[in-house]
This record gives sequence, structure tokens and C-alpha cells, in this order.
Amino acid sequence: MDIIAQGRVTEIICVGFGRGDLFLEGICEAVRKQHIVHGAVISGMGTFDTCRMHFTTNPGLPPHDEFIELHGALELVSVQGLIVNGKPHLHMAVGDLKRTWAGHLEEGCRVLYLAEVAIARLEDMPLVRVENEYGIKELHHA
Repeated sequence: MDIIAQGRVTEIICVGFGRGDLFLEGICEAVRKQHIVHGAVISGMGTFDTCRMHFTTNPGLPPHDEFIELHGALELVSVQGLIVNGKPHLHMAVGDLKRTWAGHLEEGCRVLYLAEVAIARLEDMPLVRVENEYGIKELHHA
């Protein structure tokens, strides 16, 4: 475990989504429009009718990811992660009445009714992601 960087939160940006909006694509658009270099998604919830994610299925190296696409009425109960150099790396938990899934948020998640996200802008945070020999993009001090 390493303390990679320290900085400060300078503002909170709230983003709202309506029916049919694409979730990750909308977060990326908000990051661009608000000129967020580094940030943290600190809160997120909503509903999806299409959800795309991936998760790891192998405890060894190199990692193996499985991609799934879900359809139907799904509750987004949590989304969080970091934005480093304008690129979000977000994880989420979604569920229906029978099952809950958790994994890495992918493009193509479509909002069913609404969704909301709060992003904390991080300043004075020298961060970068560096890909290691296994293709894992690790967080490092810039």
C-alpha cells in the first residue's frame, strides 16, 4: 500500500440524467465540459434499462475480464471511482428483484428513468495511470 498523492477538493459538480441518456458517456461529457482533470465520483444512483459492465473472473495473472450486458428494470445502487487525467475508472453495483451484479462500468448503460452523480474536483493531485506488465493500469504519483 502506498500513499500516492495528496490534494484538496475544490468543488462538487452534480450531474443529472434523464430517460434514454447514456450514463458513462454523459459522465465523460461532463468531465470534458467542466474541465475536470482529476476527480472522484463520490455518489451515484439511478435506474438503467440496459447495463454493460465487466468484472474479473480469474484470481491469477494475467487477469481475465468477463463482459456482460443486462436488460430490464435495474437499480443502480452505487457508483464510485476516480477520474485521472480526464478518464473515469468507475465501478458500480446494480440489481433487480432477484440478483445483484457489481463490476466496472462500461459504455452503453442507458438510463431508464433518472440517474444522478456527484463528482468532487481534485486539485493539486499529481496522478497518472501506468500500465504494468499484465495490462493493469495502476495509479501512480505523476
